[in-house]
Amino acid sequence: MREQTWLSKIMFFFNIVLTVLTFLAYSLPFLAPKAFPFLSVLTLILPLFLILNFFFFLYWLLQLKRYMLLSGLVLLLGITFINRFYKFSETNLPKSDDDFTLMSYNVRLFNLYEWLPKDDVPDQISKLIDEKNPDILCLQEFSPSDKVKTSQFSNNFIKLYGGKNKYGQAIFSNYKIINRGEIEFPNSSNNVIFVDLLKNNDTIRIYSIHLQSIKISTDIHEDINEEKSKFILKRLSQAFTMQQQQAEIIKSHYDTCKHAKIICGDLNNSAFSYVYRTIKGDMKDAFEEAGKGFGKSYNFKYYPARIDYVFVEKNITVKQFKTIDTFFQSDHFPQIARCSLSDK
Repeated sequence: MREQTWLSKIMFFFNIVLTVLTFLAYSLPFLAPKAFPFLSVLTLILPLFLILNFFFFLYWLLQLKRYMLLSGLVLLLGITFINRFYKFSETNLPKSDDDFTLMSYNVRLFNLYEWLPKDDVPDQISKLIDEKNPDILCLQEFSPSDKVKTSQFSNNFIKLYGGKNKYGQAIFSNYKIINRGEIEFPNSSNNVIFVDLLKNNDTIRIYSIHLQSIKISTDIHEDINEEKSKFILKRLSQAFTMQQQQAEIIKSHYDTCKHAKIICGDLNNSAFSYVYRTIKGDMKDAFEEAGKGFGKSYNFKYYPARIDYVFVEKNITVKQFKTIDTFFQSDHFPQIARCSLSDK
């Protein structure tokens, strides 16, 4: 057997380290963040681990080294994680009269504080809503604005907080609202609102959620020093711990609901996290069902972050799903799902 070169030894060492970190990240969706708040940060970079494992697999394969089996095994065991990160093909099932469309969008207060150098954000969002014409519209980080036209919806539930500049969440619907409510979180300005909609003879529960914000700019400077890195990690750990509590409150609430359910909104966390797994439960991720590409929902400069979701119950079919990642009127992107409710 030919002796290993120094380069192969170094590469294999890093391959082993990567394997350990990847398996650790695989386990984190099953571990409560409050027990391992620092390690939970690894869920944000799990896609990077998967990409690096793929490169190691190719590196050893080209050299006909059996070490490729290590990365191959890692990728095989993480196949479900890959599907959450990237979809190679989309679904677009035929339309029917029973279909309904839902749009979910974190509108960032319609640029109330001029984060974006634009003065027509409310107008542009109104035009998008008119163009897509959803049956149900869920808006997170909502703020009342005369420039935002929602008169096409016959029903709404709006929950606002604050003084002069109000903020909150809103659900607009073409279907009759027969019940409405809110889930408040302790020690947080974030919340959940929900409505029960009457569609024909069926009742559908819609949850619009906004979990604890991480509060990190989408445009992080490249010259991050050690002190700034520690601050970011600390803030991430604190946010993930609060999100765990919020996710468990949501699940406890929707477990008591006997209607068909759709949960949508801004989780402020990745699809590889404990928070995602807790809220999703046995429901279906609309992106995994019918989306394509990365499903990027947050305008982060260096990473195709997917932190906004639409989850549906098993008796709801996702016929089409899109994230409009070319619509730069917020730090998030709108998501649109076309669904139908089965008889089962």
